[in-house]
Amino acid sequence: MNNIPIQPVSVLAAFPCAEEGDADRLLIPLLAESGRKIVVLDDDPTGVQTVHGVYVYTDWSQETLDRAFTDPSTIFFILTNSRSFSVETTVQVHTEIAERVAQAAEKSGNDYMIISRSDSTLRGHYPTETEAIRKALESTGEEVFDGEILMPFFKEGGRFTFSDTHFVRVGEELIPAAQTEFAKDKTFGFNSSHLGKYCEEKTGGAFTSEEMVYISIEELRSFDIDGIMKKLEGVSGFNKVIVNAIDYVDVKIFCIALLKAMQNGKEFLFRSAAALPKVLGNVSDRSYLVRSDVVRNDTSAGGIVLIGSHVKKTTQQFDALKESDHLFRFIEFNQHLVLSDAGLEPEVNRVIAEAEEAIRDGITVIVYTKRERFDLDTDDKEKQLEISVQISDAVTSIIGNLTVQPSFIIAKGGITSSDVGVKALRVKKALVMGQVAPGVPVWETDAESKFPRMPYVIFPGNVGDENTLLRVVENLM
Repeated sequence: MNNIPIQPVSVLAAFPCAEEGDADRLLIPLLAESGRKIVVLDDDPTGVQTVHGVYVYTDWSQETLDRAFTDPSTIFFILTNSRSFSVETTVQVHTEIAERVAQAAEKSGNDYMIISRSDSTLRGHYPTETEAIRKALESTGEEVFDGEILMPFFKEGGRFTFSDTHFVRVGEELIPAAQTEFAKDKTFGFNSSHLGKYCEEKTGGAFTSEEMVYISIEELRSFDIDGIMKKLEGVSGFNKVIVNAIDYVDVKIFCIALLKAMQNGKEFLFRSAAALPKVLGNVSDRSYLVRSDVVRNDTSAGGIVLIGSHVKKTTQQFDALKESDHLFRFIEFNQHLVLSDAGLEPEVNRVIAEAEEAIRDGITVIVYTKRERFDLDTDDKEKQLEISVQISDAVTSIIGNLTVQPSFIIAKGGITSSDVGVKALRVKKALVMGQVAPGVPVWETDAESKFPRMPYVIFPGNVGDENTLLRVVENLM
């Protein structure tokens, strides 16, 4: 399916319009009637890039889940960071979480729905994660899932689905997802931009694209609630439901039909990007955060930016930092030394010493991994992932071993930002404050973390234009 043509962004304006206010009037009462707790399993920390006032838990002990289910909030996130896991660990973790979620729900008396939130460019352990969740919950005899909803739409990141095909915005063009650099990922690569074909590819043909259910933009924009409901009520055998969406109004209209179908007894699991959790969690819009919203007034320390991602967009954003007139301190971390006799420890110590000196002097530090990719000369995906984790652990330890508290921390890249939050900052429960730019969330660290109550900016590798990172840093300085 790589022969799907690139489209101009202007094609999005050609679809019929629908009034979002009309969708809200139908949706909000249904959300209130549902009363279900929304449990979002996030395979890296970027899934909170559409919400605010929501908690993220970084462990999934029974005690943590029991507490989350008794919290009055409608929605919470569990950060699994499973995109850095092996397949075996992913299955184990998602089975464990599903079983504990079921127990917590039973204790609290709350019904729930589970969303497997993953990358809007289609990378991740799919269908491994949702299959593990399904099997774990169905084994209890309490749940039987009729189908799986797939909705990778993520407006803030420029990810749109129409004609059953997923596109990634690059400038003024919409590139079919399989034609982007993300589809060439060594661990999670794929060949199909058509979402039905993508699912067929990933499931090894267990589900065929011809048999899947598709919800079109035209159906959504015409408010064909009854027609969409009828499609959903006909789903069985864990078949896939591909939902097209190019704006939030599409998500809302779909959720109206979805909730009505669920009221009639249908049950679904969800594989989505960040838009669906926001809508089902009934999270309002909020203006973007500025320095006065997040940075303490009594600090004169510099901030620190940690750049681990190597996607093209991150490198362009890094270049914009280098070309700016600001007095940043740039420190390169040479991850290629991972195979040297001494390993990465001496390199970590050098970077920390240079960074601390600058932060104390009120200078914002940019720590970046060497821009040349480090890929092993092997097709062994598990070995490649193992080396990547070693490098990520070393990069993370730069933050974990700081003795001076910066005014803010920005981590660039999904795995990097997860490891910094969980391993280096030792966050157990973070409050999502909001976003500093479209798709760029900010955590407030908890009281028990390494640096309590400080802003931690999670900057996905594949979000924004070439100047977005620079604007965010300027905003926080």
